[in-house]
Amino acid sequence: FSHQEDKTMVESRCGLLCSECKYREIMKCEGCLKIKKPFWDKKCPIKNCVEGKKLVHCGQCDKFPCKQLHEFAFDPATGSEGTRIEQLTDWKNEG
Repeated sequence: FSHQEDKTMVESRCGLLCSECKYREIMKCEGCLKIKKPFWDKKCPIKNCVEGKKLVHCGQCDKFPCKQLHEFAFDPATGSEGTRIEQLTDWKNEG
């Protein structure tokens, strides 16, 4: 994965910009590209799906944007209002 990640500066599996995340320093989180288990739950279904398919991020999937990603990206708890999908589209087009 490293060459692809370096080329497009991918920060996450789901399109979150970890560099802008307010929890990064507080939780000592290195981002889902580097961690095994997220700090917010026992597992992340998006991370598990992407890694299970041996992809770098959701934008590389032939089902992008799938129902699961769409629900996640527009979940009020994430507060991203779909910006993750826009970011993934950018990463897909750059890669």
